[in-house]
Amino acid sequence: MKKIKIISFSVAYLILLTPIYASAMHIMEGFLPPLWAAIWSVISLPFIVGGFSKIKKITDESPNMKLLLGLVGAFVFVLSALKLPSVTGSTSHPTGVGLGTIIFGPLPMAVIGLIVLIFQALLLAHGGITTLGANVFSMAIVGPFAGYFIFKALKDKNRSLAVFLAAMFADLITYIVTSLQLALAHPDAVNGVVGSFTKFMGIFAITQIPLAIGEGILTLIVYNLLVEYQKEGGFNLEKTH
Repeated sequence: MKKIKIISFSVAYLILLTPIYASAMHIMEGFLPPLWAAIWSVISLPFIVGGFSKIKKITDESPNMKLLLGLVGAFVFVLSALKLPSVTGSTSHPTGVGLGTIIFGPLPMAVIGLIVLIFQALLLAHGGITTLGANVFSMAIVGPFAGYFIFKALKDKNRSLAVFLAAMFADLITYIVTSLQLALAHPDAVNGVVGSFTKFMGIFAITQIPLAIGEGILTLIVYNLLVEYQKEGGFNLEKTH
């Protein structure tokens, strides 16, 4: 019961830290030129295909993992739906991908992120269909892979620190990539892509660093709860990927 109260407090902290902005999006519909929208979609496609294959393997070997996959998807949906206005055409928000990456590895998160982003674009006006490939690449591919490598490198030394840093950097690196995507599509008139990237990064950093820290703390709390109750749930977190 005490841990449930802690998790509720953590969620409330993130909600208070992240006010809702109704017209905000990841990268908004139509904000990327068609060429760049197509490029990011093509780059993301192999990871999505690989993610479907990985999820099928996981569920075939352990059908009860479907519930855990659903929990991870809900975690991503709720956290990434929280929006704080940051830059014209985009927003800052937690990503939620660190938890699923730690449990299942990075590939399934490409599929979970795709599903979440489609629902958010269609139901919440958060993101867009033409920018779906770019948003998937930054939030559901690069972010999870970065978090996964950090977790694998540190988990045998300090598991709690590994979980915290994996979730935090999965969040931060998402916004580094988003800044690059926006800079490539909209270079600065004087300093080009580098100048535009610097401006986007500077603005994002103000809001994203505290959000990433908060997400790392919340992810660690949820992960520890799952570790505690994994036997009752019929799953083994050490054998999920």
